[in-house]
Amino acid sequence: MQTASVPKESAETAAPSSERNKPAIVAEAPRVFAAPMRPSKPVKGRLAPGFAAKLNLLADLAWVVIALLGSTLLAGHSLQLANLDFWLLLGVAGLGWLLVGTTLCLYDARFSDRAPLDDLALTSITVVVITGVLYLERLLIAGGMPVVALTFFPLLLWTGVVTLRHLVFRRLAVREEPLDEALILGIGAMGRLTGEHLAEHGRRRVCGYLSFSNEVQGANSPQNVLGKVEQLEEILGQVPVDVVYISGNVQKHASEMQAAIKLCERFGVPFALPAHPFRMDRARPEHGHAVADGYLHFVTHAPQPHQMAIKRLFDITSSSAALLALSPLLLTVALLIKITSRGPVLFKQKRVGLHGKPFSMLKFRSMVVNAEELKARLEALNEQSGPVFKIKNDPRITRVGRFIRKYSIDELPQLLNVLRGEMSVVGPRPPLPNEVAKYAAWQRRRLSVRPGLTCIWQVSGRNQISFEDWMYLDMQYIDHWTLRTDLDLILKTVPVVLTGSGAS
Repeated sequence: MQTASVPKESAETAAPSSERNKPAIVAEAPRVFAAPMRPSKPVKGRLAPGFAAKLNLLADLAWVVIALLGSTLLAGHSLQLANLDFWLLLGVAGLGWLLVGTTLCLYDARFSDRAPLDDLALTSITVVVITGVLYLERLLIAGGMPVVALTFFPLLLWTGVVTLRHLVFRRLAVREEPLDEALILGIGAMGRLTGEHLAEHGRRRVCGYLSFSNEVQGANSPQNVLGKVEQLEEILGQVPVDVVYISGNVQKHASEMQAAIKLCERFGVPFALPAHPFRMDRARPEHGHAVADGYLHFVTHAPQPHQMAIKRLFDITSSSAALLALSPLLLTVALLIKITSRGPVLFKQKRVGLHGKPFSMLKFRSMVVNAEELKARLEALNEQSGPVFKIKNDPRITRVGRFIRKYSIDELPQLLNVLRGEMSVVGPRPPLPNEVAKYAAWQRRRLSVRPGLTCIWQVSGRNQISFEDWMYLDMQYIDHWTLRTDLDLILKTVPVVLTGSGAS
């Protein structure tokens, strides 16, 4: 198999030098482990992750309107429902609260992990900003006339939001399913206590343990031991893991812990190391929030929570607006597919998402119904290097399918995946499970971010570039991501889609 050379870069963005001399794809038969390899099923009666934050946002938006109306009535003014300025002020208040709250990560899915005083401070900042914006807007559009009265608005808003937050939604968040899957290295006292701590706080589910070489399973050992630490690479290749807790003893397990760190870095999986390798009876960390669970947490790319929150807000608003604006086109394409070929309109395909978690990606069906069966006969004609299957004149594609694929119209239903949070507008394309099974360790790092509709590959020739260069471009995106990068890629994607450049 011939692969294109990868441009010379640092070991952080491209494959390690030792990897470059190997084939890009590792096709070893997976080992079978005695313990179950799938994450445990959700507990019946528990709420979906992030449910409390979403409900809190809706309640707060409603309370913004209530506080504005209540302040006006308490000040002795009548509600000017026929005045356009009145509705404009209400709209700005709601939109402003949404933007500021999202930017400050006020409605992050992990908001309940935040200290109550920190939460109070963020809420206070949001109230002050919105009140200032409304005073300024009222001055500009109404000449200072009391279309709405703001005298009691900050007090009503702050009191209502804080009360709901602390008495209702923080308590509701405790009943949610864990957000992440955690893998613990070590079955000694530290590993067991870490598992118990995570179970007690309920924000992370332990999907399994790996024992260090000198640890022996006993009566006190955890039940779901998946194997040894030396099998970490194989485990990460088969189990969706959001974070790895390396619960080892520095004096006893230094080499194994170091090897685990290097492997997590290559996979792009966040990991945590014990914050206190030595026992302390009285000393305490100066900044306790940094080691709240006794671990120092590390990620392979710079965390930018506020920019990520804005990115998610953009995903929601843009996908909603696009689905609404493109609804005539979507209905027309659906009708054409239905009347020109046998089978369903939408095609659900299992893809691999963030940290290896599978999801069903939606597409307009562009191929015949038995396309997967015919694929085996066409493998010899594959024109793409690596595990990806691409041929220019694929006989499985229907007449309508060829047109909608050329202009990426078949991808539009994925706006629903974006709206549901399974994908983003910009990000590496979600791979198939059988493709991921053949990835080398450094290539799996592309799963460390949420997959997207478009990325650097889509605007760089798509099927005209090799698989290994494709992987390199995704690493480049991950390592140098900013909001401006996403905006640039969206602007570059539009002409590529309109011209059908590089598509097959």
